Amino acid sequence: MRNRPDSVMLFAAGFGTRMRPLTDTRPKPLIEVAGRSLLDHALAQCAIPQIVRRAVNAHYLGDQIEAAAAVRRLLLSRERDRILDTGGGLKAALPLLGDPEAVFAMNTDAVWTGPLAMATLAAAWDPERMDGLLLLCPPERAVGHALKSGFAMGEDGQLSWAPELAYTGAQVLATRAVADCAETVFSVKTAWDAAMAAGRLFGVMHPGHWCDVGHPGGIAEAEAMLADV
Repeated sequence: MRNRPDSVMLFAAGFGTRMRPLTDTRPKPLIEVAGRSLLDHALAQCAIPQIVRRAVNAHYLGDQIEAAAAVRRLLLSRERDRILDTGGGLKAALPLLGDPEAVFAMNTDAVWTGPLAMATLAAAWDPERMDGLLLLCPPERAVGHALKSGFAMGEDGQLSWAPELAYTGAQVLATRAVADCAETVFSVKTAWDAAMAAGRLFGVMHPGHWCDVGHPGGIAEAEAMLADV
């Protein structure tokens, strides 16, 4: 079934402003944590048999991302003129992924412990009820993350906006709202809002720990988290 996702989109086009000066000469997804690039940490979370296509987008220092994609045999969506944001980036990459009805998507700036993020999402995805499924983490397991925004999850798993649970950057998304969006540059939150309004945005909890490596200090926090495993 096409709404059982078999592809993943990895977001890697951003400027990595909060990670400066490390990102002055290297894109954030290629910054290393515990001897592995953030891109490789993300790819490790996608190592499930269900995923047969992997795509990454590139803009800032895009030649480096393009080279990394070639080595890792990733499909490349090159955003040459401007960054398209997460929604626009996913929309542009859909033809590479076979124009699926649903897709896994993931940020490339985090480190994880516990079960694979995509395995947890794949097990919980229910296309009959859902247009979006977000992987969440409670504050006590979200290392170094200031919960300024996030989600509340009802007993049935439906989500609403509230700073209670952190979004980990991993999701399954029905692509209709993204593909039909008239804009070129837009956030994937546009699709979340539509799904939430229809009662079709759900969450599932990540059982392990998660660290958002968004600034240079996050590298040490992530390495300490991994050392505790």
